[in-house]
Amino acid sequence: MTKKILMILTSQDTMGEDKPTGTWLSEFADAYLEFKKQGYDVTISSIKGGKAPVDPGSIDENTPQEILNAETYLANTVSIDEVEMADHDVIFLPGGHGTMFDFPNNKKLQSLLREFYEADKYVVSVCHGPAGLVGATLSNGEPLVKGKQVSAFTDAEERDTTFDSLMPFLLESKLTELGATVVTGPNWSEQSVVDGKLITGQNPQSTPMVVKELVKKLS
Repeated sequence: MTKKILMILTSQDTMGEDKPTGTWLSEFADAYLEFKKQGYDVTISSIKGGKAPVDPGSIDENTPQEILNAETYLANTVSIDEVEMADHDVIFLPGGHGTMFDFPNNKKLQSLLREFYEADKYVVSVCHGPAGLVGATLSNGEPLVKGKQVSAFTDAEERDTTFDSLMPFLLESKLTELGATVVTGPNWSEQSVVDGKLITGQNPQSTPMVVKELVKKLS
């Protein structure tokens, strides 16, 4: 059976007054390209559908061409309101600062995360992607992350970016508040945590590691 992956991206394109943001391109592309290489079916969805914004900070002269080319896949994403858990085996949330604004309170995302998790399917996120887990609760009303080990963009890394003052909250602190144990590595080091069907990674550098863990589980 071909594995089916649902990737959900942010639709938020600014933070603060007018600082552009969006998805961190490599966090989408590293995962997407590996999924295609594995022969998986991938649905690319975003909160609002249509063109998903890319954080301009995630592209520079050293960005590999295949990562740059992957931006074309974000030109016409499916709205989150049109996707269903039953059609997929995995939900994957790439990060980018945009996710901090439109992931935590999105009701459809919250219900998808609960449905995937309670159907014993993989819930995977990287960097700021775990902002989606912040609003997610299980059917018993408990936070999805309570009592789980997770990895996410750390408070120290956020201060490093100098965008900490623009954020609605700090992700590591918020996840800890919800009862998660946040496993942190040094700033910008590769870090991935597997807790049952929940797979999370710390930062953009961790995406390949997270994807490798998932592929191993799916095979």
